[in-house]
Amino acid sequence: MLAESETYETVEGNIYFPIDSINLQYFKETETHTTCGWKGLASYYTVVVDGKENVDAAWYYLKPESKAENIKNHVAFWNDVEVIK
Repeated sequence: MLAESETYETVEGNIYFPIDSINLQYFKETETHTTCGWKGLASYYTVVVDGKENVDAAWYYLKPESKAENIKNHVAFWNDVEVIK
């Protein structure tokens, strides 16, 4: 399991898990960054499971803008990563 938590934040349909709920053994930092006008600068992880890489499949905002403070220290997923509530 990549992450598990009873608490999370939902923003724009994406579920953000607290950073301390992810299993870091599956995550590898990447050089990818994108910018959201109201959330700020996003950084990415490649998810690696059983030797298979899902490039930039997780992202987080290290220093989100004030309107997105609720997702500070949280990680979200996409790109065929199944999230179950």
